Amino acid sequence: MNARKAKHGGLLTVIFTIISLFYVYPIVLIIINSFKKKAYISRKPFEIPTGKMLVGFENYVNGIAKTNFWNAFLTSLFITVFSVAAIILFCSMTAWYIMRVKDKFTKTIYYLCLFSMIVPFQMVMYTLSKTANMLHLGNPVGIILVYLGFGAGLSVFMFTGFVKSIPLEIEEAAMIDGCNPLQTFFQVVLPIMKPTCITVTILQAMWIWNDYLLPSLVLDQRKWRTLPMAVQYLKGGYGSVDMGALMGTMVLAIIPIIVFYIACQKYIIEGVVAGAVKG
Repeated sequence: MNARKAKHGGLLTVIFTIISLFYVYPIVLIIINSFKKKAYISRKPFEIPTGKMLVGFENYVNGIAKTNFWNAFLTSLFITVFSVAAIILFCSMTAWYIMRVKDKFTKTIYYLCLFSMIVPFQMVMYTLSKTANMLHLGNPVGIILVYLGFGAGLSVFMFTGFVKSIPLEIEEAAMIDGCNPLQTFFQVVLPIMKPTCITVTILQAMWIWNDYLLPSLVLDQRKWRTLPMAVQYLKGGYGSVDMGALMGTMVLAIIPIIVFYIACQKYIIEGVVAGAVKG
């Protein structure tokens, strides 16, 4: 029986390894082409750059210069960090309130959060951009509120799942010791939520960092551009594209989030499993 399980496990490992190669291959292809001359990227996209094809880091330098890369990088970093921080803080507090104050109001909030996960983004695109414009949210600070609204559904759902596993006696003991509700949350509940906080941070950071559509609808593009928007602006008129600079800038744009994911990936399963346990 054990030998059969080991055989099936080995077969599944081979299958999923092959599947993973299909996901990694496009990234490898972008990295390879980022070191080629523009003329060879379209003519010989699958060849390793050698000899005349190789241009070193020239594409990276051109990409940084043409996209105003560092300004876009700092804009993306600011939006991502503070949006994720807002999502973690407010959604964890909301989930705790929903699970500890069970009435019609909290149930309504919970179901609204679930409903927001179901509604396609395309249904609210026009009203969102119109509302954001009316409220003057077309800046890096204003878009944080928009991301908080869109990230609340999944985050509240994950946090409520985890709060179910927290024994109520721990909070009661803290209150007996003199803690008010805010002290109980920040000193007792939030530290226990750490696995789910890390999981939500990873998922939301990857989404916000790579997002193109929402910033392009909300931000004032004359003043603010995120990295995905900066990469898009490498396309010139009549469909012309500086493929070399495009490839180099894409590599620079994905490196931070890949490093962040690799550093934190071990916490994803831990957080998801922790949120699935009921107390």
